[in-house]
Amino acid sequence: MLLWVNLIKKGNEMLQKVCKLAREAGDAIMAIYNGHAPLQVEHKSDDSPVTAADIAAHKIITAGLNLISPDIPQLSEEDPPEWTTRQNWQRYWLIDPLDGTKEFINRNGDFTVNIALIENGVPVMGVVYAPAKGLLYYAQGDQAWKEENGHHHAIHVKSKNPPVVVISRSHQDPELMAYLSQIKQHKTAEIGSSLKFCLVAEGMAQLYPRFGPTNIWDTAAGHAVALGAGAKVVDWNGKTLDYTPRESFLNPGFVCSLCENVG
Repeated sequence: MLLWVNLIKKGNEMLQKVCKLAREAGDAIMAIYNGHAPLQVEHKSDDSPVTAADIAAHKIITAGLNLISPDIPQLSEEDPPEWTTRQNWQRYWLIDPLDGTKEFINRNGDFTVNIALIENGVPVMGVVYAPAKGLLYYAQGDQAWKEENGHHHAIHVKSKNPPVVVISRSHQDPELMAYLSQIKQHKTAEIGSSLKFCLVAEGMAQLYPRFGPTNIWDTAAGHAVALGAGAKVVDWNGKTLDYTPRESFLNPGFVCSLCENVG
């Protein structure tokens, strides 16, 4: 019993350190976001945008995690290891230093810092920080919390009738529109980045369907928050989204929802 209590305490300490690290990365992002110089945007090989803020946050997070847990390897969007390096990982950090780069470029505030701890394919710890909004969501196991204006409280999914379906601000497609047309009564809300998972987690939305492509670093931290708050994240065949290392970083399409039928 004492060993279990000590393990929980150690996990909580790590979670608080990761929350602090996410805030530090967020501060670096906001320094660039609020700067007077135009945002310098480059494009990767897959044509996705990258800015100095992505790189600054990446450096802060990776250096910080090396101090917090030097024995746990890291996979960051900005420097993903080769497949041969990570193929046997059972425990690793999965990081998106700036999720929602398009939202950052468009200056609408819907961008986040995402840090997740993966164990045997499951996101067991996650931190999502939206620095422009001052919102911090964090989770460990079957518990999740939200912090705003210095106050934090536990969050949990809530059913609503009609349900609120949260959809991407930047990625909408015919499959999504067809899916929404099949839900009899619902409201929709558009938002960028991993905040969609967090809205489901705190009960502001009940459903987040995704058909378009995402990468594992886009979803892991939000997935952890959703799990901690009592939601589920499954692909369209009903299989839980899995982060066991594989050669491709792409996720299948998925839906985040309450652990009950919605709609």
